[in-house]
Amino acid sequence: MERFDGIPETALAWHRAGQGAVLATVIETWGSAPRRVGSQLVISASGQIEGSVSGGCVEGAVIVEAMEALDEGEARELEFGVSDQDAFAVGLACGGTIRVLLEPIGAVLSEDMLAQLVRARQERRAVAYVVDLDSGQRRIDATGHADRFRMDRSGFEPESRVFVAIHNPPLRLIVVGAVHITQALIPMARIAGYDPVIIDPRETFGSEARFPGETLIHDWPDEAVDALGLDGRTALVLLTHDPKLDDPALERALASGCFYIGALGSTRTHAKRVARLTEAGFGEADIARIHGPVGLDLGAAGPAEIAVAIMAEMTQVLRKGA
Repeated sequence: MERFDGIPETALAWHRAGQGAVLATVIETWGSAPRRVGSQLVISASGQIEGSVSGGCVEGAVIVEAMEALDEGEARELEFGVSDQDAFAVGLACGGTIRVLLEPIGAVLSEDMLAQLVRARQERRAVAYVVDLDSGQRRIDATGHADRFRMDRSGFEPESRVFVAIHNPPLRLIVVGAVHITQALIPMARIAGYDPVIIDPRETFGSEARFPGETLIHDWPDEAVDALGLDGRTALVLLTHDPKLDDPALERALASGCFYIGALGSTRTHAKRVARLTEAGFGEADIARIHGPVGLDLGAAGPAEIAVAIMAEMTQVLRKGA
């Protein structure tokens, strides 16, 4: 999921509060299923719910089955066909089929393992929750699923009954430079599922009036980036045109695992940037990670179109690794 849905966190809280909790996870889909594999719903013993496995098509039946699974203390696998009529009601052109795994917390998915998963999510550590549906064995992996982590794709291992649920940190966009492009880029990023942060020590630029409700940091960019941290679910975009502001953050990015680094400027400006970084000791492969001039070459004109080009390139790198 691109942003935290809070479902594992809610399941743990309800369990610890003595309310009982069952975690429902979409483990397989066919056709135009309303929710993607890995989507989750948590159900309490009193019938409270958070999340969704079908957008409303089969939630009622899942709740009934979850209550029974909680009483029995056993996992269940459910399969539902979503009719064309029900699919249309949730905005799909045609129906499909989904399979859902029910796991009572405590009896099936242990409190300790769920707490471990929640802790990893809070610490922005990508982990995979792996369950063998035949043996019932469960574990949490921090490595070994590189393609799934990159694509944010849960699913079964080939020709097996081993399901891998990917729990990635939320996507995050860090923008250095509270400029006009940033004003267009931030709302686009939010729509695409990113948690944006704006860094600009110039408080006149990075003001609440220009960016209402957004996270604004007025520290020097390298200090701010150090405090935030850069990881494989973070994109860094540099928009100030000022090497004094851009370069310190850029050097931090090149030493990190962030998935995207973009820097505004013409081809000539970027050539000067490459020369500075080479002099600072960065190699050709490191410098090649920088997308400069930033954004796909769409012939963009004006801040809004440049922001579209940036979002398009970020998406391409995230989803295709290119």
